[in-house]
Amino acid sequence: MSTTSSLFVTRLYQAALSEMGKPLDMVELEASCLSIAEDDEAGQTWCEANDYAGYTSYASLTDLPWRFSIFKDLVKVLDKHVAAFAKDVAFDLGDKKLKLDSLWINILPEGGIHTAHIHPHSVISGTTYVAMPEGTSAIKFEDPRLAMMMAAPGRRKDAPRKLQQFHYVAPQVGDVLLWESWLRHEVPMNMAEDDRISVSFNYAWG
Repeated sequence: MSTTSSLFVTRLYQAALSEMGKPLDMVELEASCLSIAEDDEAGQTWCEANDYAGYTSYASLTDLPWRFSIFKDLVKVLDKHVAAFAKDVAFDLGDKKLKLDSLWINILPEGGIHTAHIHPHSVISGTTYVAMPEGTSAIKFEDPRLAMMMAAPGRRKDAPRKLQQFHYVAPQVGDVLLWESWLRHEVPMNMAEDDRISVSFNYAWG
């Protein structure tokens, strides 16, 4: 009798931040993000020079937990979620640990996009969602094997979820998503009038 099994599973972790540690005030976190964006002249200059719609602190600030205590509280919660995800994917960390490598703000206005990319030099990446107005973009994940499929036909629209080549995930405010850093992802155009605000991060092994 023939059998078909699934190999090389790609895991995606989704949870409410509040499942680990004390609940965070998302209103305060949003206000902190907006305040930093307004004051970060270096970040604004980088965004303008690189035609980045909206704002990101990725290229300008490395000390968010020092600037606002709510980011310090956020990191404590993220550490717990990352530990749970590392256990789920059966990482053998040996005598090393997964540690926060970078943490940055993303503010995507109407019409803004974040093109497909991966996060080199890290192990686990993720995003927590601060403001998700109605009609805003879901995050889009791409099958990591897509570039090697060459002449293969596409998948039917009714294909099982595990066989689809793209996945769209629409998180709620206060959710956190985690994935392995090699997984290609993007944020399609924000069609909502209000800003889509998130905080992204990378964890390295060392």
